[in-house]
Amino acid sequence: MAQQDWWRSAVIYQVYVRSFADGDGDGTGDLAGVRARLPYLAELGVDALWFNPWYLSPMKDGGYDVADYRAIDPAFGTLAEAEKLIAEAGELGIRTIVDIVPNHVSDQHPWFQAALKAGPGSPERELFHFRRGRGAHGELPPNDWPSQFVGSTEPVWTRLPDGDWYLHLFTPEQPDLNWAHPAVRQEHEDILRFWFERGVAGVRIDSAALLAKDPDLPDLATAPHPHPFVDRDELHDIYRSWRAVADEYGGVFVGEVWLPDTERFARYLRPDELHTAFNFSFLSCPWDAERLRTSIRTTLAEHAPVGAPATWVLCNHDITRTVTRYGRTDTGFDFAAKAFGTPSDLALGTRRARAAALLSLALPGAVYVYQGEELGLPEAEIPRERIEDPMHFRSGGADPGRDGCRVPLPWTADAPHSGFGGEPWLPQPDGWAAYAADRQAADPASMLALYREAIRLRPAFGEGPLSWLPAPEGVLAFSRADGVRCVVNLGTTSVELPEHAELLLASGPLDDGGRLPEDTAVWLRS
Repeated sequence: MAQQDWWRSAVIYQVYVRSFADGDGDGTGDLAGVRARLPYLAELGVDALWFNPWYLSPMKDGGYDVADYRAIDPAFGTLAEAEKLIAEAGELGIRTIVDIVPNHVSDQHPWFQAALKAGPGSPERELFHFRRGRGAHGELPPNDWPSQFVGSTEPVWTRLPDGDWYLHLFTPEQPDLNWAHPAVRQEHEDILRFWFERGVAGVRIDSAALLAKDPDLPDLATAPHPHPFVDRDELHDIYRSWRAVADEYGGVFVGEVWLPDTERFARYLRPDELHTAFNFSFLSCPWDAERLRTSIRTTLAEHAPVGAPATWVLCNHDITRTVTRYGRTDTGFDFAAKAFGTPSDLALGTRRARAAALLSLALPGAVYVYQGEELGLPEAEIPRERIEDPMHFRSGGADPGRDGCRVPLPWTADAPHSGFGGEPWLPQPDGWAAYAADRQAADPASMLALYREAIRLRPAFGEGPLSWLPAPEGVLAFSRADGVRCVVNLGTTSVELPEHAELLLASGPLDDGGRLPEDTAVWLRS
């Protein structure tokens, strides 16, 4: 594949900096920690790193409340250190993708601070969505829009002492920008150039379908089609202008686009817009052969007309970890269904997660691996008094939040705090050291060994399309390159393997009869 098309089949590793590795011993992951672990990432074999926001931030929402896009938060390091990290990763053949959050900024951002000081009706407030309230005295919010935190009981409008209300689809500390204002568009194009000029290869776009708002801000209950703030047509002009910037530098985009309408989803992937978008259908799909087959088929079909590659991901910084999810009675994912104390069979979940790793890495397109998935980490249940995620608080305490998949990584089994660094900002559960990278690196049967070998062998599948093969009920079987197959048994009994010349890789041992057990995957060469 041509070098400029690397992103079409890349394995991209997601780094949640705060929880990756602590280089200075203060309990918070940082860029020094990432730089020290670059050899580990190179040995894993990934093509690129996607960093969650590392910018200056009050951290009211894990860094997705950005105060300055051109500065690194001091907890993580400095801009000079980020530039070194980008360069050092590049020397190892690993590209860098940064996270941009265009829907909103922090309430500490200079623009919003200026808007607060300027007062009602000022030009500074035109950069955001300020409105007078409803009711006899303006005491009611301007409309009925719901929070984008599922289960939140909190309003998306906050009233100021001067009587104006401002819009925030997430937390009050994250005011929404007004994307109808030319200064907002120009600023973000300048931010893109700033990071492309520092050597980043791509940009992940947070909440990519939420930027544009109906200028009338109508009630959701009475608004005609289209939706007043989701997937509006104005977005495509924004992303065309972004694409022109990316093309100047050879950069690429991946959008966070949650849309049930496949045709509308594909519009974001037209040749002059985004290069790729996350595939949430596959991520949230239960461990069920027919539903996974449908998800894969649908994903490939919706990407085909625009010639964009699919992306495959099992977990990220917002989603319950794969090992835990696949060990539950309900193996799918839905934000609205999250609850404290949901039981999970971790042995079963681990077996399925190993098989799912081989499934996702055999599919055509790009694969994203969230940090710690290669270690088989389970979801941690965080004590209520240690939870930091605003999703928990804005649900009235009903939602456990997303901190359980953000617990700092274990690196060295016999070191304090499992080698993460100082006492971690989130508590590591008892037994966390059993998942440590150093212990797994010495075990050829570990999850880490499986990921390393799968990524190394993945090119054997080639760049061709997927062809489904005949298979028993509950089994997924397909090929891509001539003679190379992936077979996954999601059924309840062992099945015979198809004829083959070589077993390239297996997620678990075959049974005594040489058959493929349930919840196990293999790669075969005929």
